[in-house]
Amino acid sequence: MKRASLGVLGLAMVFGISACSPDGDPEFRVQNDRADKANVQVQTSGGNTINLNDVLSGQTTAFQSAAEGTIVVTAVIQNEAATPQVKFFAEKGTKSTVIIVADGPPTLRVVQD
Repeated sequence: MKRASLGVLGLAMVFGISACSPDGDPEFRVQNDRADKANVQVQTSGGNTINLNDVLSGQTTAFQSAAEGTIVVTAVIQNEAATPQVKFFAEKGTKSTVIIVADGPPTLRVVQD
């Protein structure tokens, strides 16, 4: 009985430590530095598409989780003909911010947090 209790306790500790691991799924958010709102589509390597609609000027969205791998971000900016796109590789345990750049033609830039 004592061994079973120790075994269960040991398993609980292993699961607890792995849950706190910094190697969780990558996360990303969008920061809109342009004067107009934007609709942003994010295609993850896991085959999911995440739509972040009406990201207002000066707004930064909450972090979203994605599968590790290549992420493709496309922004449709109000009053702009161009639809900028950026592709980046998101590794486990990382946080990235996709910035809709304020100056010049519409572009996207990725910054690792």
